[in-house]
Amino acid sequence: MSERNPVLLSTLSLDSDIPLYSQLVSIVKRNISAGTLAPGDLLPSEAELCKTFDISRSTVRQAIGALESEGMVVRKQGRGTFVAEPKVRRRTENVYSFTSEISSMGMTPSSTLIEYQVISPTPDIVKMLELSGPDTRVYRFTRIRNVNGEPLILETSFYPQFIYPNLTRELLQTHSFYSLLYEVGIIPANAVDSYEAVMMGPKEAALLNCRSGSCAFSVQRRTFNESGMCYEYTQSLMRADRVKLDVFLHKDGVSFSRSVDKHLE
Repeated sequence: MSERNPVLLSTLSLDSDIPLYSQLVSIVKRNISAGTLAPGDLLPSEAELCKTFDISRSTVRQAIGALESEGMVVRKQGRGTFVAEPKVRRRTENVYSFTSEISSMGMTPSSTLIEYQVISPTPDIVKMLELSGPDTRVYRFTRIRNVNGEPLILETSFYPQFIYPNLTRELLQTHSFYSLLYEVGIIPANAVDSYEAVMMGPKEAALLNCRSGSCAFSVQRRTFNESGMCYEYTQSLMRADRVKLDVFLHKDGVSFSRSVDKHLE
């Protein structure tokens, strides 16, 4: 089993700027996405991964820990690490991915790209993305996020160009950007959302098929990878007539979930 495990057939690049553990995470994820690793399949042992890729045990443990925190794998005491069932993985994917979140509700997500640019960031964007300065080029794109064909969210996102230098308008229209980032080892570890109740102006209301002055949630999100780099800043306007937020208070802290009205015509 271990010698034929597809994970062991890949290679790591020592010349890449992407950390070795992130490359290993990407290898496992690619095999899961391609179906060469199925739910319940056993991953190679720590010793096998260390030997095959010539990396330290701490690097392997960091990669497995990242996969486990995302719900991609589960560790079973005395047995090893296994690919998780999709229903387990969905819990963490939904936190970050609009496509996964809406699909898990039994509805159909889609996106309409209305603007795509590579820009020199304003001081506000430099601050939000914690960039070294305005010389760092940034992707700026605006999308309408649809559910069952009806517009739900108007979303403008900013990403440093260096995290995925070859992004094009065509690629963005045909792929989930999060799936492209996963392929190069850019993996979300945590995010900070800020919600505010607002009223939509005429332009925003027209794009979301609402009346001007309709209530909405204004949401700002900053997303960080495992090393603490902020690689995403998103400004969203979300229709309040279609979205419900539930806040849960528990002994370990506070969490929330977002649900969408299923009666979208």
